[in-house]
Amino acid sequence: MNKNRVLSLVALMSASFMSANDSLSTMFSDGNVSGQIRAFYLDREFQGTQGNTTHRNSLALGGHLKYETAEYKGLKLGVAFYTTNAIKVFDYDVLDPSLLGTGYENYSILGEAYIDYSFKEYGSDTQMKLGYQRYDTPMMGSDDVRMIPNTFEAYKLVNKDIEDVTVQVAQITSISYGTYSNLFIGGGVVATTSGYPSLAYETGKYYNLGKITTGKSTAGVTNILAKFKNENFFFIASNDYAWDIYNTLYIEAGAKWNCLLNENIHPFVKAQFIKQNSVGGNYMQYSNMLGNGEIDSMYEAIKVGATYNNLTFSAAYSTVTSNNSSDTSYKNAINSQFGGMPSYTSSMVSRHQFLAGTDASKVTGKYLFKDLGVNLSALGYYASYDMDRYSGYGLQRVATEAGFDIKYYPQYVKNLQLRFRGNFPRKFAETSAGDKGWNEYRFIVNYTF
Repeated sequence: MNKNRVLSLVALMSASFMSANDSLSTMFSDGNVSGQIRAFYLDREFQGTQGNTTHRNSLALGGHLKYETAEYKGLKLGVAFYTTNAIKVFDYDVLDPSLLGTGYENYSILGEAYIDYSFKEYGSDTQMKLGYQRYDTPMMGSDDVRMIPNTFEAYKLVNKDIEDVTVQVAQITSISYGTYSNLFIGGGVVATTSGYPSLAYETGKYYNLGKITTGKSTAGVTNILAKFKNENFFFIASNDYAWDIYNTLYIEAGAKWNCLLNENIHPFVKAQFIKQNSVGGNYMQYSNMLGNGEIDSMYEAIKVGATYNNLTFSAAYSTVTSNNSSDTSYKNAINSQFGGMPSYTSSMVSRHQFLAGTDASKVTGKYLFKDLGVNLSALGYYASYDMDRYSGYGLQRVATEAGFDIKYYPQYVKNLQLRFRGNFPRKFAETSAGDKGWNEYRFIVNYTF
């Protein structure tokens, strides 16, 4: 190779390196900062003979701050920190644990730290996301209902090459439970059917999925999901294989159409099906949950309703297979230990619909005030849970919950949400010693940027 060709090659390589270096620099300098500031006040007054009218309330300030780079040849990097902090400006009777960390402590956590890669440069609408992230599928979720959500260590591939179709394959290995989980720690079957494990853990720490749910480490959860959605119809099939614990198959379908008698009425119908079975080493038996038994449960639900202009009304019903006197309460329940709560009959607080032998119903009404020039919505609901004596409480009973949810977006403050929620369970828990319910109000301010 002659000298001139060598010099030319060096010059070309130098130019390519400088160009790549400039692009990498731009990747970070053109990145995006986003996040949310959240203030949350909660006030709960217990009712019934178990609660002795105990009053607890809390005020917390927190949220998250996120930085994501600009894209460079399909590659993006992201990182986000979450925090919650008690604000002690009121006279508190008892602090509510769901707004803070373990032991009512303030805490912060690295909730997201991921690599995001797009294959569009190669002609495929495929996205790969690897690392710590918020992750939401029907039976696993962030459950962001208090201050800090659940976050996961997950590795997922999502493809949308076919119009209206989404296909996902994911491996999830660990979870950090958010502040809401503090209400369920040590809660037995009530916890495992409400999105959380019954074993002891701390918020703000990542745990192997098997270790935190059964006490034995596993390979985590493998998810395969397919979704079809167009203007009038959707179908979802999602399978979570929790290695050596249980397999959960989730199927949902729904349709909506225009009423032939009135063009302003749009009826809809939806249906859910969940089947769960123990798999592999059946590690739940080693955590004193199943004894020598196995999980074999099924959940079915239907939801019907209609939208008329700005008003939506719906009614839902669900049922779960029953235990018998020789079964543990987990056997025929739908065990959801990773934050997933997709049920039509789940309420703001009551999540009894996954307990074995439970028939649940729920009616909901929602109205949008946009035609009045106000960006406000108001929702109200009433739910009932008819549970048999082998559901896990040891007593046959009917629990109920009424509630409301009001969201307001002020016109002159962009990205600000003011939210007022209330829930009023009765016989949420009941034993031979008495029952427990409460009146709870939540005031939430979310500013997203």
